[in-house]
Amino acid sequence: MASSTSADDPGDPASTADEFDPNDPLESELGGKNRKRAALAVAPFLVIGLANVVLLLGWGIEPLWAFALLPPILFCSVLAYIVFGTDFLEDRT
Repeated sequence: MASSTSADDPGDPASTADEFDPNDPLESELGGKNRKRAALAVAPFLVIGLANVVLLLGWGIEPLWAFALLPPILFCSVLAYIVFGTDFLEDRT
């Protein structure tokens, strides 16, 4: 017995809604604007974090302690860039 589902029916609008449409704009074209916005949003926090590292080095603290702060600063900056750049939370607002 063959069961009939909506994906098997080519006349059903729900089955064709998720198919690729060559006339739709590509994701990379839309992503340029989001990457610029992400860079602008993350840049101040990255600059503040790097300035903090430079300030610690200028105070004469051992360089190991100043550079120990660098990985979390870079990790959080990259994570924020990914979130802002891909509109990770766009569908939840």
